[in-house]
Amino acid sequence: MASKAGNKKSERTPRYLQLAGELREAIVAGEFADGKQFPTETALCRRFDVSRFTVREALRRLEAEGLIQRKRGSGTTVQPAAARGGALHQPLSNVGELLQYARGSEIIYTAGESAPLPFEVAEQIAESTKGAWTCHRGVRRHPGEALPIAVTDVYFHEMLGDAIGELDLAKGSLFSQVEQLAGIRIGKITQDIQAVAADADTAKVLEVDEGGPVLRILRCYFNPDGTIFEISVSHHPGDRFAYAMHIDVEA
Repeated sequence: MASKAGNKKSERTPRYLQLAGELREAIVAGEFADGKQFPTETALCRRFDVSRFTVREALRRLEAEGLIQRKRGSGTTVQPAAARGGALHQPLSNVGELLQYARGSEIIYTAGESAPLPFEVAEQIAESTKGAWTCHRGVRRHPGEALPIAVTDVYFHEMLGDAIGELDLAKGSLFSQVEQLAGIRIGKITQDIQAVAADADTAKVLEVDEGGPVLRILRCYFNPDGTIFEISVSHHPGDRFAYAMHIDVEA
């Protein structure tokens, strides 16, 4: 069942976005570091069995994110981390890209308790947040790196029932598990991004100065009926995270 669902999602995602995701993951993982040559368009066409248009669209997105640089006559090169500000670049175009950065990083969750949604979170949300919410906290890092790139509190509404207790916190991606365990479908996702001052708790986890700038990303996941079933609140250090947004202009 899960495999079929995954295949359906892949079918709905344009091939150039899938390719951009695969190449992004390889870049973040360091596959083209240490002077290794980035494949030519022709090589990518053969390797992934796609058209030149697909390759060019995928590369265009990676270039917009600051991950690569393309120059006529000299090919494509991967931008060093220093040129990217040393930060994690997360693209934002669709749900697949919204969650893409999870593939190039690791998160460790700690189980939390069931309680009403904290006031400081509830006041940021216009819709009703009544009921009990189970919160799990995760700290995300790049493999092999000590400094965290995010601390995330994920809240699951009691409507999800037994699925909450069946979550495998060691697997990392709780979002995809909820879809499968609760049989729930996403109607929409809203996202609010704001620069805030790190409170004492956030500063301690992220290893930054209290009161220093962090990026807070609040996401609400709705079912097709418009009811919120999941909320995530992530805080990112200002120098370790960046967003790249793609806006396609329709003719």
